[in-house]
Amino acid sequence: MTNSTAAEKAKATRSALTRYRVMAWAAGIGLLLLCANMFLRYVLDVETVLDLVPRVHGFVYMGYLVTVFDLSFRMKWSLSKGVLVCLAGTVPFLSFVAEHRITRQTREALAAS
Repeated sequence: MTNSTAAEKAKATRSALTRYRVMAWAAGIGLLLLCANMFLRYVLDVETVLDLVPRVHGFVYMGYLVTVFDLSFRMKWSLSKGVLVCLAGTVPFLSFVAEHRITRQTREALAAS
């Protein structure tokens, strides 16, 4: 592999990492809003302006999945790692933890290559 090809792949991987980070934060925040909406609606029986949150979160989560798959193919993750990162977007606060770890691991891998 030539240096220019390796540099192009590294640049594409950094871009994929940036997209993943944005979507991980968006999915995490959306999930927290979804939990707040469910608490208000089903526990306190309050109708809120957050009624649109479930639909928006669904679309954001689909975008999150796309960015996880993109980054996982570029980094050649195992299937189990990719699935675990996908599932991190379904647990409140876990997407933030996963984003931090994946970012650190990806940056270290890029620096080593």
